[in-house]
Amino acid sequence: MKIEPRQVDAFLKKPDATVRGIVVYGNDDGLIAERAVALARTVCEDLKDPFRVVDIGGDVLKADPARLADEFGAISLMGGRRVVRVRPAGEEVVAAVENLVAATAGDALVVIEGGNLPPRSGLRTLAENEPCLAALPCYMDNEAALQALVESASRARGLTVDPDALDWIVERLGGDRGQSRSEIDKLMLYKEGDSTRMVSLDDAFAVLGDTAAIGIDEVVAATFDGELATLDRALDRVFAEGGNAVQLVRALQRHVDQLHVVASHAAASGNLEAAMFKARALPRGGPVRVRFGRHLQAWPLPRLGAALSVILDAEMDCKRTGLPDKAIVRRLCLRLALAAQGARQRRR
Repeated sequence: MKIEPRQVDAFLKKPDATVRGIVVYGNDDGLIAERAVALARTVCEDLKDPFRVVDIGGDVLKADPARLADEFGAISLMGGRRVVRVRPAGEEVVAAVENLVAATAGDALVVIEGGNLPPRSGLRTLAENEPCLAALPCYMDNEAALQALVESASRARGLTVDPDALDWIVERLGGDRGQSRSEIDKLMLYKEGDSTRMVSLDDAFAVLGDTAAIGIDEVVAATFDGELATLDRALDRVFAEGGNAVQLVRALQRHVDQLHVVASHAAASGNLEAAMFKARALPRGGPVRVRFGRHLQAWPLPRLGAALSVILDAEMDCKRTGLPDKAIVRRLCLRLALAAQGARQRRR
């Protein structure tokens, strides 16, 4: 059976008693690992207990497909239900899982970390269709999931999060659950013992913020939005904090490259969301996503090609002409920002 998103939380706390094996799969390795551990601990809290927990690699089951059913039916010498963890695993364990389904006796819980299984995967299909198996998908966190993750972690420690700080944290986090959890834990640890009990934007900057990188992000955003005043302040900030000209030029180039890839996919498919997913360029948080879409609207493919040419020329000027590189970058950003401003005015 397939575990639907609305069922996940309850299932992680108490898996269906009729389920023998759970295939945890998806494109988020961190979330797969987190959920697999949570499931295993519903049976045995100590996952290092040698009498109640066994780890098997998928390659081992490929060579000995009968072993999984044997482990399912084995009895712990010290008593208590057992957990069988299979990791990493893929199509090579299908025969072993079929033997698990056919087993006549046993009560162990089998947790299989299946990785990014495609829809036609034999392992995934088996888990979705057999009543005694479960398929638990784990995909990259979206904005709502990241926000819930931050709020849940803060509540668990008796903290609240300032709304501005929450928006900024969500923008900074990626889709990988393991990395996100690590970053959030660092922030919560930083706030331990703080009498304010409120995570502020300054706290988030202090723990998660690379201020030079933040400033560069602001330069890129202001440039492609055509926000001249914001751009001027952001450039001042980057240079004051040690940012260099070539670093800025390359950040602008990366943004154009990303826009170009997505715009090319969108031109072919006619679907922007599908293009962003296909290009693996889906921005992380809501505000970032909105801004990225705005830039796509303002910068069609021909203009992106022209922008890339101008950026590459500026990088060459920084390296070869001997002219002040900061002045070259300011002129580049101004030129691109004026073009963005003109495009915005034409759309009105």
